[in-house]
Amino acid sequence: MKEEKNSIMDRRQFIKNAAVGLSFFSSFGFGSLAAKETRQKTKIALVKTTDRAKGVQEALRILEFAPVKNKRVFIKPNFNTADPSPGSTHNDTLSQLIAEIRNRGASEITVGDRSGPPETKKVLEDKGIFDLAKKLDFKIINFEELPENDWVHFNPPGSHWKNGFYLPRPVVEAEYLVSLCCLKTHQYGGVFTMSLKLSVGLTPKKLMGELHSSTLDMRKMIAELNQPYTPQLVIMDGMEAFVDGGPMKGTVKNANVIVAGCDRVAIDAVGVAILKELGSNENIMGKKIFDQEQIQRAAELGLGISNPGQIQLITADKASSDYAQKLNEILAKG
Repeated sequence: MKEEKNSIMDRRQFIKNAAVGLSFFSSFGFGSLAAKETRQKTKIALVKTTDRAKGVQEALRILEFAPVKNKRVFIKPNFNTADPSPGSTHNDTLSQLIAEIRNRGASEITVGDRSGPPETKKVLEDKGIFDLAKKLDFKIINFEELPENDWVHFNPPGSHWKNGFYLPRPVVEAEYLVSLCCLKTHQYGGVFTMSLKLSVGLTPKKLMGELHSSTLDMRKMIAELNQPYTPQLVIMDGMEAFVDGGPMKGTVKNANVIVAGCDRVAIDAVGVAILKELGSNENIMGKKIFDQEQIQRAAELGLGISNPGQIQLITADKASSDYAQKLNEILAKG
């Protein structure tokens, strides 16, 4: 890649990228402080259900999020492999999300990802995404097929990446970005895969060697990938969860929950609380939620809330409210 063309952005490009992800400013030392001083409670929708479509519909009904009308919407799912949910995003969840976005007036919808280790094209084929795109009329971007000039290089001060990292231009410059994540543990050092770790699927495969060999800094590096962009909406499918193993296969428990919000740190904190409620491995059960390095580093960078007291779980029925009370008790422990 031609780093000299991408790594040093002129002022116009910097402002353009920052408008998409204001959190990028935090890497220069003042965004994080401002966020901590002004941040209010963030609302996270919680829907207890056994129906994915109804769960997504209800979560978006009760959640306040930026309008999508006349916007070009980009959806980043979890298509790391084609394994059944929670190994990858369930097609029913993706389909309902697309329907909800289209019903709200989006002008265009694109779904993009990079799989690994399998080839992305093969994963998309195995999951039937090409057929789904024809049926639901959305575009597909395979990050493995992006040309060199569609990768943007970032190397923010304080980064634990040796020479920075690359993100796809269609994501960095997205007009409206939606992150669609799963709920699961991760056995290869990441500890868990939710909204923050979804960013790993945005990086080229050639950087995976550095990430996976950085055992001490891996979780911090995962959080840092989130700096240059900010999704306007995050949906977490927690119908099934890996409470051990992952990210492809693992020990499954049914959480029967859909979670939605606009704060990646809050989403992941709630996700870890759900894993604790279900009963998970020692990496989850033996550490406070905000001591988890992905969450801790993301909070340091001003990418979201900084403590569990800033989370407000919103519900619309008794089953969801009762479950939210259980999670609030777990979150209150830190």
